[in-house]
Amino acid sequence: MKILAIETTCDETAAAIIGDDLTIFSSVVASQEALHEQYNGVVPEIAARAHVQRILPVIQETVQKSELSLTDDIDAIAVANTPGLAGSLLVGVTAAKALALSLNKPLVAINHLHAHVYACRLDAGRDVFPCIGMIVSGGHTHLYHYSDALNPQYLGGTIDDAAGEAFDKVASMLGLPYPGGPAISKIAVDGNAEAHKYPRSFLKEDRLDFSFSGLKTAVRYSITGPGNIPIDSVKLNDQQKSDIAASFQQAVVDCLVAKAMQAVSKHSINRICVGGGVAANRVFRQQLQEACEAQGIELFIAPLKYCTDNAVMGAIAFEKLKAGLVEDLSVDILPGLVRA
Repeated sequence: MKILAIETTCDETAAAIIGDDLTIFSSVVASQEALHEQYNGVVPEIAARAHVQRILPVIQETVQKSELSLTDDIDAIAVANTPGLAGSLLVGVTAAKALALSLNKPLVAINHLHAHVYACRLDAGRDVFPCIGMIVSGGHTHLYHYSDALNPQYLGGTIDDAAGEAFDKVASMLGLPYPGGPAISKIAVDGNAEAHKYPRSFLKEDRLDFSFSGLKTAVRYSITGPGNIPIDSVKLNDQQKSDIAASFQQAVVDCLVAKAMQAVSKHSINRICVGGGVAANRVFRQQLQEACEAQGIELFIAPLKYCTDNAVMGAIAFEKLKAGLVEDLSVDILPGLVRA
């Protein structure tokens, strides 16, 4: 069995063809980074228009690269319909519905968050459930208890900014390019992670939640001091920027690692699976690995190429097909920060 999976939840237009043994026949991702860079973040209207322009060429290239036939070789169409930006989701779901109708193929709706965790399954070569699942990305920072791939229990998450969003905003304060995660990680290598004592919200509390808004404010004050001084008027040298970046990054990583380990302890599950763009951060991957090794916890982190948005993680659709969970053409988008 083979599926064509489509991903348009935010600012990547992606498609992939995957087999039920998780063989990847083709994968194409069209990035919009250049379109949004000048705004230091994703502009929903621009993202939606770019998806409209790119969705058909991306699907066509995916099919051509696979050397398969949509009519004869593809058994189902899968698409992420939640969560995400409304306009972006609508483009992908509309394309998927059109293909499912015209080809008379089953339609499978995917939750983008749980697909990020399923990306760990792609690299593991075996089942990774049950587990504690962590999604850390530009729009999401959540913890789940997965009894299996399709039955997550929400444990907690950010009450304000997502980790990736905080990276983007701090990068903007430091005059670094978008996306902020890679930019901060790059200069943090030359910084002192103990130069600034930034807050770590909820670190010693029992709740499995995150908050990065106060951390972001603390970074601003370390740049401008108190008051309403325009941040653009402050000139930092390279070492000052590196120290702020390293200290900020370490504060985020400390919170992520601590809450992941806390979730494992509270729910007596000896396995963690991590997906999402921030999962590509080198310091986070290293320190979470060290923490898991110290406590004998099995850790799976999505491969770097599948941390950012892609359609290969749409392979979770096979789990839904096995369970007989398919949609009719009335399936709708569910935008916003849907947790379940």
